Amino acid sequence: MLSVIIRSALQKYRGLWLPGQVAVRAMSSSSSPGSPYTTLAISHPAESVTHVELNRPEKRNAMNKAFWSEMVTCFNEIAEDPDCRVVVVSGAGKLFTAGIDLMDMASDVLQPEGDDVSRISWNLRKIIAKYQETFSVIERCPKPVVVAVHGACVGGGVDLITACDIRLCTQDAWFQIKEVDIGLAADVGTLQRLPKLIGSRSLVNELALTARRMYADEAKSSGLVSRVFADKETMMAGALEMAGEIAGRSPVAVQGTKINLIYSRDHSVAEGLDYMASWNMSMLQTQDVMKSAQASMEKKSPKTIEFSKL
Repeated sequence: MLSVIIRSALQKYRGLWLPGQVAVRAMSSSSSPGSPYTTLAISHPAESVTHVELNRPEKRNAMNKAFWSEMVTCFNEIAEDPDCRVVVVSGAGKLFTAGIDLMDMASDVLQPEGDDVSRISWNLRKIIAKYQETFSVIERCPKPVVVAVHGACVGGGVDLITACDIRLCTQDAWFQIKEVDIGLAADVGTLQRLPKLIGSRSLVNELALTARRMYADEAKSSGLVSRVFADKETMMAGALEMAGEIAGRSPVAVQGTKINLIYSRDHSVAEGLDYMASWNMSMLQTQDVMKSAQASMEKKSPKTIEFSKL
């Protein structure tokens, strides 16, 4: 019955589109003079792919005050950019990130404003919530985010990658929930997201309570990352290839998939199914279904289809 409906609809929409390869956008970068960002480099290495690079290599990509606000601005813009269908995040230089820039952030955390304990606490809570938004904005972005980690990924770096959709790393990568070593509990996402990524609650507790390093092989076997590459060059090639595969699919399908995966993670199966039914009662009416079905019947790759921007 479904095949009859699809074939009928294909005849209806056949004249409305022409499959074909889309031209690759020229690479541009936000690391040049006049860029709105001082801690990030933004480029477009392939059609519909945005590359966000942590760009303080001389400071081991430590997260200073500017970083926390620039990430929010960057991902809010990406979320609304119809030319972007997938994001790759990586770090410039010798490692992914050394985590929070303690020297730069000390005044916010150690000397919050306020006339008494209540007002100091209120202001400190607002600061923490602002920092939490830096990584929550990645999770809320409807475009899938692939993060590629090389070398060290410490403290805030773990908070960042747990908000991403797909995690890749190099053989020399290592991960560390460093916060207990500096006298605080991780408060911008790791303790909330990591237990939903790693199957063993005991392992999550061990990593968070001891601040020991987790190396690439253990990260792969525990499910924190899905693939391990020999070196950064190979990893970046793999990340961009994966991003290209995602970007070649219907943006309606891809973004709907991400949104529903996250919703289902935080709700019961019954609630997830109900949300999915409500979602697809409108999204199934896209022309993308017909275009993809025709390409499949003609044994063509989805990447040959020219989907409308979303």
